Amino acid sequence: MLVNGVSLRYGSQIALEDVSLRIARGSSFALLGPNGAGKTSLMSILATLRTADMGKVLVAGHDVNRAAQKVRRSIGVVFQDSSLDDRLSAEENLDFHGRVHGMPGKARRAAIDRVLDLVELSNWREEPVRIFSGGMKRRLEIARALVHDPEILFLDEPTVGLDAQTRDRIWTYLDGERRRRGLTLLITTHYIEEVDTADCICIIDKGRVIAEGSPAELKHAYGKPYLHVVIASPEVREQLLNAYEGAEVIGNGGVSIPADGEAFIPEFLARFGSRVSEIRFEAPTLEAAFLNLTGRTLRERFDGEREAQRAAGVRAGQR
Repeated sequence: MLVNGVSLRYGSQIALEDVSLRIARGSSFALLGPNGAGKTSLMSILATLRTADMGKVLVAGHDVNRAAQKVRRSIGVVFQDSSLDDRLSAEENLDFHGRVHGMPGKARRAAIDRVLDLVELSNWREEPVRIFSGGMKRRLEIARALVHDPEILFLDEPTVGLDAQTRDRIWTYLDGERRRRGLTLLITTHYIEEVDTADCICIIDKGRVIAEGSPAELKHAYGKPYLHVVIASPEVREQLLNAYEGAEVIGNGGVSIPADGEAFIPEFLARFGSRVSEIRFEAPTLEAAFLNLTGRTLRERFDGEREAQRAAGVRAGQR
């Protein structure tokens, strides 16, 4: 998959600016970014749901503008918002999807059996989707995205709002499919820990790529190790805050201190070791790297990017 110099605007608002990516076949590739960073816009372009203002995009070797139908046959999409027909049964939802993709009857039925078994819904195949829990619906959406045997699977916040057990099961299904048949995964998520094992992570903010690499590379380049200290007295706390730049009080009344450099811990122990009651070292994390790159300020408009898309759609419809 190739993205080269892609830019997109919604009126005067920049959604994407000169974005270039290369995603290896069979890899797990994650797009991370704050709310409104441009992730959904980029995913929409890759899935042929929106056209970029500038740039070139190849998906499964096909140009998204010149060969949109071939692209659509090559991809599966799991949207953040459910798009199942809850009046139909699980099997009927999958059957309809297979028919849309032109699958012959025998192949369609075999694929439905396989994906229902994959997501552990075989016993629910004839039940109406309206009685399904949120986790069951999301598992069915993954089955639907896989039923026509795509090369690439787009996952836009696939586990948002789900409990930990369901999230774990979903990633088990997806990792198994990737290993079994070389499925490429393109993921957006706000659960950063879910992509700690991804092959590559791209961090995007304000429509631009600001960092790209493996989780280990991003942690090393942008993360920081910390020393979390439980102190014996308020006086020691004040001494620590004054002694170390970037030191902060944490929830248990202790202090978190950036621990850069191999000599930091020996020097800290020599200076304060006898005046603290507990020390815990935290290695650089992907979340810390993300926050250091994008800032810690909350982005208040959760649907800012989507609101811009809707506004652009309304304007287009009024022409």
